[in-house]
Amino acid sequence: MVESEQADGAGGRLYAYRVRGAGRSGVVLWVGGRGDELDRVVSVGEGGRRRVPVFVTGRQARVFAGRRGWRLAASEVGTLELVRVERWLADPVRRRVPAGVVLEAWNFFEDLARGLGEGHRLPRPCAVHDGAYEKLFAGECGDWTPDERRAVRELLTAGVELWESVS
Repeated sequence: MVESEQADGAGGRLYAYRVRGAGRSGVVLWVGGRGDELDRVVSVGEGGRRRVPVFVTGRQARVFAGRRGWRLAASEVGTLELVRVERWLADPVRRRVPAGVVLEAWNFFEDLARGLGEGHRLPRPCAVHDGAYEKLFAGECGDWTPDERRAVRELLTAGVELWESVS
């Protein structure tokens, strides 16, 4: 039984988003925040805990949303190629940072944690994270300090673990 659902609460736009990982792949629903609200991945409450519905296809996600009276803002499904991040995490010395997908993954993991109410599962943001994020956003991840590089790897590793634990 569904206790409560979070979708477009205050009118945020709803999207289907495919996450392709090495260990887990699927389509989730994502809500863009409106005003002061932050973006989040849609979650539902079941048995006293939150879970993220994960679908095999975009069509299944649309049907799920439609049954709840929610409309997707776009017919196409966005994609996060998480496997590229996972490959970099497995060998960060030899592989080049896939900057664009790392930025997408970072944002996705924060939205996922927010949707689940599991922000504590990601490293607590600090000045090192802020500096690394600014450089990543500017496409200057080659200028990361060793501390920034380590902080990014810790955040992404925790995010991958969170994604793989979603049920």
